[in-house]
Amino acid sequence: MGTMKETTPDLTRISKYISLILRHKPEVIGIQLDAHGWADVNALLAGISKKYPINWDILDEIVGRDEKQRYSFSEDGTKIRANQGHSVQVDVELTLTEPPETLFHGTARRFAASIEAQGLLPRGRLYVHLSPDQETAEKVGRRHGEPMIYLVDAGRMHRDGYRFYLSANGVWLTKVVPAAYLKHL
Repeated sequence: MGTMKETTPDLTRISKYISLILRHKPEVIGIQLDAHGWADVNALLAGISKKYPINWDILDEIVGRDEKQRYSFSEDGTKIRANQGHSVQVDVELTLTEPPETLFHGTARRFAASIEAQGLLPRGRLYVHLSPDQETAEKVGRRHGEPMIYLVDAGRMHRDGYRFYLSANGVWLTKVVPAAYLKHL
């Protein structure tokens, strides 16, 4: 047996690859997600290991360390899925939840004209992502450029019949947010 070079795996890079697979392109490593977004952990590990050094302990560390809690293991630990952010059609078994009166959305200033004309649209995702607080929204917006924060009148939207879901990691999800429910902060 040859010896493996002792290197510390780049957990951030591996996590981004896992996100790509579990949210958007499971076929990249030749796996499939079930109807609820679950992937077999062993198949995921086998697929990722062709590109990055990984084992169950590394995967467990990535899931446990992820500040945004992007992933969940099944109760028996044999399956894993992304909690939200999918562009592939899956039902992550979200619970219909009454939202707080206000939620926030962080984006880049360059998208303001489009948002103010069309509202918030999911674009390539299944849902629009909303934050429970302004600080989180600012962090999200900063990832995309100069941040622009919108206050979302979620209570009024809910009373008007729009549905809201709360993902396992605390992100609020809805199909669209019409411009009438948005206020620039």
